[in-house]
Amino acid sequence: MHLFITGLNGFIGSQIAEHILANTPWRLCGIDLSDHRIAHLLGHPRLEFHHGDFTTSQSLVQDQLSLCDVVIPLAAIPTPKSYVTDPLRVFELDFEANLWLIRQCFQHRKRLIFPSTSEVYGMCGDDEFSEESSDFVLGPIHKTRWIYSSSKQLLERLIWSYGREGLEFTIIRPFNWIGPNQDDIHNAEGCSRVITQFIGNLLRGEPLNLVDGGEQKRSFLDISDGIRALMLILENREVSRNQIFNIGNPANECSIKALALLVIEKVKPYLNVQALALDQLVQTTPAKTFYGEGYQDMTRRVPAIHKIHAALEWLPSINLETSVDRIVSFHFSKATPAAN
Repeated sequence: MHLFITGLNGFIGSQIAEHILANTPWRLCGIDLSDHRIAHLLGHPRLEFHHGDFTTSQSLVQDQLSLCDVVIPLAAIPTPKSYVTDPLRVFELDFEANLWLIRQCFQHRKRLIFPSTSEVYGMCGDDEFSEESSDFVLGPIHKTRWIYSSSKQLLERLIWSYGREGLEFTIIRPFNWIGPNQDDIHNAEGCSRVITQFIGNLLRGEPLNLVDGGEQKRSFLDISDGIRALMLILENREVSRNQIFNIGNPANECSIKALALLVIEKVKPYLNVQALALDQLVQTTPAKTFYGEGYQDMTRRVPAIHKIHAALEWLPSINLETSVDRIVSFHFSKATPAAN
């Protein structure tokens, strides 16, 4: 198998590359703006990597499409603060650029594995979000947080329609995948996913900001479980053909406040935070202050995973505490434990 991946240096792309090159005979070609996550892989004989922006490298992309079997378009802007502060940029990359790539897959008759998002469900009120029956519930237009969700949803609908005309695809909806090397802990506030943001706050001696008190809940999935699901999809072409799968871990549902306390507990061996009172470590921040006027949230986001389990016998296996342990160990691997 020969895969072409945009956004190869991203969190998910780099993990896919690592796994494929270590465990399969497959060939891999990718493009991204930087290579810091995959630098150790660049000399591999089955990896071809191109530095650049796939949106301005259309001839390169078309050449790769003529050679590959599978396309995975991972280039996207996945941080809620960007949806509020720069919605046009989010739309241009997440919708317009990927629409062109999807149409190229259709024209070249290439298999497409499309990473959508759990955000498409929006503020759905179901106890579990089902690929087959849950409604998508989004807020008013001035709540620009939903531009990412809307972009991904419309692409899903277009892919489904192209599937009726012959496109072979699988759509996946990741639910809050987490793991080592997800984001830079030195990113500005709001520009990293939540666990990396919390670790960065603690390293800088800043309180952890709990947006609206942190009572909202998410279901976190370890990246290793996510990559295992992706591999099953790639390896089981017929079962996965023209299907939509949630990929998440309902057993790892946790409030953001409880997650903050877990991160603090795991960081204690490395930082002198033991003597600090809880109100020195965390603070409540209004969503409007943290994200801006265009933000809107949902209280819960729990995936139904019956469909992928029935089709591919996949179930997640890594609990949240183990995942947080791995993330903290990654960031503090060279640190000396703090003195008590």
